[in-house]
Amino acid sequence: MKLIFTVCFLIVSSSVFAQDHYKLWENEVMPYSKENSLKEYEDELWGTTCVLNVTQPTLTVYEAKGENSGKSVVIIPGGGYTLVAMYHEGHDVAKVLSESGITAAVLKYRLPLLEASDTPELLPITDVQKALQMMREMAGEYGFNKDQIGVMGFSAGGHLAAYASSKVKERPNFSIIIYGCPRLNDENIEWLETDLFHRKMTKEEFYEYNLIERVNENTPPSFLVHSLDDETCHYLETTLYAKALRENNVPNEVHLFPTGGHGYGLGREIDGTDQWISLAINWIKRL
Repeated sequence: MKLIFTVCFLIVSSSVFAQDHYKLWENEVMPYSKENSLKEYEDELWGTTCVLNVTQPTLTVYEAKGENSGKSVVIIPGGGYTLVAMYHEGHDVAKVLSESGITAAVLKYRLPLLEASDTPELLPITDVQKALQMMREMAGEYGFNKDQIGVMGFSAGGHLAAYASSKVKERPNFSIIIYGCPRLNDENIEWLETDLFHRKMTKEEFYEYNLIERVNENTPPSFLVHSLDDETCHYLETTLYAKALRENNVPNEVHLFPTGGHGYGLGREIDGTDQWISLAINWIKRL
């Protein structure tokens, strides 16, 4: 009897978090990629399992459970453009959203590696836009509204979410940015030139990546989270972005936690950062 119960439990657990895996560019030529010998692998870094050398992007969709909200979210994990924190900022979050009636899709995007592309800076954002396109095409299959698809980005994924929100083509309908970094200050310029562009940015790129200045009335509604003691991405990244949203009459909701640092994913009860996910779910459903 105990064995039967265990087997049944495993089957139920598996079905609760059933997911569908898609290759992002299956049967298509991957734009901006070039032939390389890089091998994708996982490693324990920053206290979590991360994926490195990503050259084959994928989208993993978790179907909404229970009462379907009609909303969906493409989750963009962080990793500073050097790795992808697929689990604690990806799959773990998707499971919570799925259980709350929100279809969630975890994007494993191509990393901007010189070995993989002559224009590495175009790889991540192109994959985000492709993921949004795919989700709109699959809206009927998963039972959500094709005009209610958002992005949720963490850290560098938050930078991607803000960048996608500034585009015209395949712009998300709403954005959730968790300890993101949309400023173009000296520190972020150095980071982008080192890990995204692998070269000095042009004058045109300075304009395009000045994401706070690019906020306008067409920027989608945004939900922002940060901790005041974040030493990796300063909380001004969020407050200045929120200020720009407000000045352009873009609906936004901001949550600042006194402690928590950076990279906490779903958060921790000890510092209260675990509250953000329920607040975000409530906000998504009220849109």
